[in-house]
Amino acid sequence: MAAASAGTVSAAPISSGRKVPCEKCPLRGVESLREFDAKELDFVSRFKSGELHVEAGTNILLQGTNSAHLYTILSGWAFRYKTLQDGRRQIVNYALPADFLGLQGSVNDEMQHSVEALTDVMLCVFPREKLWSLYTDYPTLAFDITWLAAREEQILDEGLLSVGRRSAMERLAYLLLSMFLRAEEIGLTKGNRMIFPFTQQHVADTLGLSLVHTNKTLQRLQATKTLRWKERRFELLDREGLTKLANCEPPQQRPRRPFIWGLQENEWVFSATSERWEHACEHLEPQIFLVA
Repeated sequence: MAAASAGTVSAAPISSGRKVPCEKCPLRGVESLREFDAKELDFVSRFKSGELHVEAGTNILLQGTNSAHLYTILSGWAFRYKTLQDGRRQIVNYALPADFLGLQGSVNDEMQHSVEALTDVMLCVFPREKLWSLYTDYPTLAFDITWLAAREEQILDEGLLSVGRRSAMERLAYLLLSMFLRAEEIGLTKGNRMIFPFTQQHVADTLGLSLVHTNKTLQRLQATKTLRWKERRFELLDREGLTKLANCEPPQQRPRRPFIWGLQENEWVFSATSERWEHACEHLEPQIFLVA
């Protein structure tokens, strides 16, 4: 297993020249993301503190530390992981654009896992100390964040099921299928193709397999003609077939996700979207992301 990298993220925001005006927000046109209302937008525009550009290989959050900030990924990929004292690493999940980072530290006073930038990442930054205002004054946003924590638990449930009960072939099939579907939801795919930024070593550290075992399992999986993955270029050839190999249920379509983004004329700001509380409770499947 690979050891964790030692770099930590700096506190300096990116230069103003990298800010994007509202109409050019790369996430506004994503079909799976819901609309927001003016009241929530006003609140989050005051909540957001800045933006941060993080280079690939840098730790955004560190296990055992207490960060003063929460983050949403605007662009790029990251991964959550835990390490043992001898440096062995277990990757527990991957974070894509629109995903929220750092909530655990707000609840437990310190992070129980680390987060590393898998690619160069653009982050929206929010002060942890103001999170309570969201819960006390904006119950719809509070519901969304609570759902985010539940979604993370669901992903971890599947990861534990894979490591504990799925075969090596099933583990790999499920991981690649689930990552493709998550990327597809937010517009990172082109038809049945996309670029996976992770390597076979990342996959091995996710599935609890050796690198050699992972490589052999990938060769066997590609022989089924359900997918093709070479030099990070991934192609899903048989969605139904890969779903069966993963030993999982086909994904169900859900309502559009709520999201928190923020862009004003010539500057990034923090804003929010969410349906009414009754609508969220009716569907019980909202999703939130904090973006600026």
